[in-house]
Amino acid sequence: MTTRLTVAQALVRFLAAQYTERDGERRRLFGATWGIFGHGNVAGLGQALVEYADVMPYHQGRNEQSMVHAAVGYARQSNRLSTHAVTTSIGPGATNLVTGAALATVNHLPVLLLPGDVFATRPADPVLQQLEVPYAGDVSVNDALRPVSRYFDRVMRPEALIPAALQAVRVLTDPVETGAVTLALPQDVQAEAYDWPDDFFAERTWTVRRPGADPAELAGAVELLRAARRPLVVAGGGVHHSRAEEALAAFAGATGIPVASTQAGKGSLRYDHPQDVGAIGHTGTATADDLARTADLVIGVGTRWTDFTTASGTLFAHPDVRFLNLNIASFDGHKLSGTPLVADARSGLEALTEALLVHGHRVADSYVAEYGADKARWERRVDACYAAEEPDARPTQPQVLGALDALVDESDVVINAAGSLPGDLHKLWRARSRDQYHLEYGYSCMGYEIPAAIGVKLAAPERNVWALVGDGTYLMMPTEIVTAVQEGVAIKVLLLQNHGYASIGGLSEETGGERYGTAYRYRAADGTFSGEPLPVDLAANAASLGMRVLRARTVRELRAALAEARAADTPTCVYVETETADTVSGAPPAQAWWDVPVAETATRPSAVKARELYERHVSTRRRHL
Repeated sequence: MTTRLTVAQALVRFLAAQYTERDGERRRLFGATWGIFGHGNVAGLGQALVEYADVMPYHQGRNEQSMVHAAVGYARQSNRLSTHAVTTSIGPGATNLVTGAALATVNHLPVLLLPGDVFATRPADPVLQQLEVPYAGDVSVNDALRPVSRYFDRVMRPEALIPAALQAVRVLTDPVETGAVTLALPQDVQAEAYDWPDDFFAERTWTVRRPGADPAELAGAVELLRAARRPLVVAGGGVHHSRAEEALAAFAGATGIPVASTQAGKGSLRYDHPQDVGAIGHTGTATADDLARTADLVIGVGTRWTDFTTASGTLFAHPDVRFLNLNIASFDGHKLSGTPLVADARSGLEALTEALLVHGHRVADSYVAEYGADKARWERRVDACYAAEEPDARPTQPQVLGALDALVDESDVVINAAGSLPGDLHKLWRARSRDQYHLEYGYSCMGYEIPAAIGVKLAAPERNVWALVGDGTYLMMPTEIVTAVQEGVAIKVLLLQNHGYASIGGLSEETGGERYGTAYRYRAADGTFSGEPLPVDLAANAASLGMRVLRARTVRELRAALAEARAADTPTCVYVETETADTVSGAPPAQAWWDVPVAETATRPSAVKARELYERHVSTRRRHL
C-alpha cells in the first residue's frame, strides 16, 4: 500500500512516528519543529507543518541560530532521548544554522536541521539567495553545514528521502555518533509528490544502547584501580547523558575515591556528597586541582579531556600518573594515552563497583581525611565570596550568584554558556541535583542561554529555569524573549550589567592585550574605548520585547527581585548592575593555567611581562605517553 504525499509532508509524518527507548522509557524522538519560513521552505515544509499540525507541534523562532539552541536545550534536558527539528529557508537562514550545529555536535547533543536548498531541477539558475560556485554545480551554502554535522545529505529526488531519513534518525539516536544532523531539502523537491510505501510512516522505536565493558578491559581497569594510592575521578558530561549519577555515587561511596567534575559533568554528585571535591581544571577549585597534581591514577568518566580540564596539559603532575578512560566513544577512551574502558558510563561504573567490592578495595582513610578537610576549607571560601556584609551596596558578581544560590532548590535549572560567569559558577555553584547546573562550555557560545532556557522549560515545564547572562551575551541574542512571551514560556532571565566583556577583558590584561576593545565605553581622545560607560539600558530593551523586568540596585533589592521572579508565572527578567568590566569579579583566582599564546616579541611592557610568565607555564606542560 502507498500514500501519495509531497516530500515535505512525508518527512513530517515520518518524524512524528519516531520513538526512542532506554531502560523501559519510551518517548517521541521529535517533540516539535522550530521554523522561520522563506521562499525555500514556506510552500514545502511550511505547508506540511500546517497539514499535520495535529501530530507535529510547531514553534515560531526569531533567529535561526537561536532555534537550534532551543532545540539543544530541549535535547539535553530530555537526556538526549528527545529533540526538536529546525527548518529554515535557503541562503542566510540556512547559514545562520552553522553556529548552533557546531554547538550541538561539540556537545554530542541531537538536533535535526532541515534547511531549504536551491532547485534540484535548476529551472532558473541562479535563484534568489543562491551562492554560485563556478567550479561545482552541486554546491550550495548548505555545504557549510557538512563539517559541523554528524550526518549530512541533500535529498535531490523524492525517493532518496527514505534512506536519508532513516540514516538521520540512526545517527541522532546513537549515543556515540549523535550531534547535529542535516537534511538539505531543495525547494522544488519539498513540494514534489510521490507514492510512499505506508511502512515508511509506521511507528519505529530506536533503542538507545547501553554497551557493557569488554571483560579484558574491565580486568585491566580493576588492576589499575587496585594499584593506585591517590586515585581521582573526573566526571564529564557523559555521566549525565547516561543517567549514571547514582552509579557514580555508589562507586565513590564504596571506594572513597574523590570525584571532581568538568563543566559538563558538574552535578554528577551533589555538592555536599562526601566524595565531591568540586570543579577541576582552569576554572576548578583548589581542592580538586591540588588532588589532580598528586593523583597517580585519573579515572575519566564520560569526558573529552579538553584543555580547560587538563589546564592545557599542566595539571596532572605526578611523574607516574596514568589515565583510565571510561567512555562510550573509543575515540575519547584512548586520549592522554589512557587505558580505555569503552562502555556506557552507568554500565561501566556498575561493573567496576561490583568487581572492586569483591576485593574489598577502598582508598586509605588518611586520603579521605585529607581531601575532606580541603573540601571544607574551599566551602568556607565560597561562603566568603557569597557573603554580603553591606546589603545596601551594589553586589559583586559572586554575591549575585550567592543570592540566587540561597533561593533555589534542587528543582531549579541554571543555564549559562559564556563570559566570566562560567568560571565563577564552576568554582562556586553548589549543584543540588543532577540537572540543576546547565553549562554549555564545549562551544562556549554567547547567546545560547535565553533560547536554551526556552528549550529546557518546554522539556520540563514544572521547573524554574534561569538564564544567567552578562550584557555582552545579552546583546548577542535577546530575540527569543519575544518567543518566550508569545508562547508564555515562563523562563527567568538574570541579566548582569558590567559594561563590557569582563572575561575577555581579564584575559586580555593577563596576556598583554591591555583590555583593548573589551569595554562598552565611549571612545576617548587617545582613541581607546576608555571613556564613560555607554548609556545602554538593557532592562528597557528586555521590557520592550514584552518581558516583565525587575530592577535591583543593591544586594537587598536583588534578593527580593529574585524571589519575586521565581514565583512569577510569566517570563521575567531581573536586571542588576555589578562590577564594571575593568574590575575583578571577586571570585577566587584561577587555580590552574590555561594556554592562550602571548606575543613572542613586543615593545609594550605589559606584553613583555605576560610573555615571561607564559614561558614559565609552558615549561611545565607535558605529553602523557
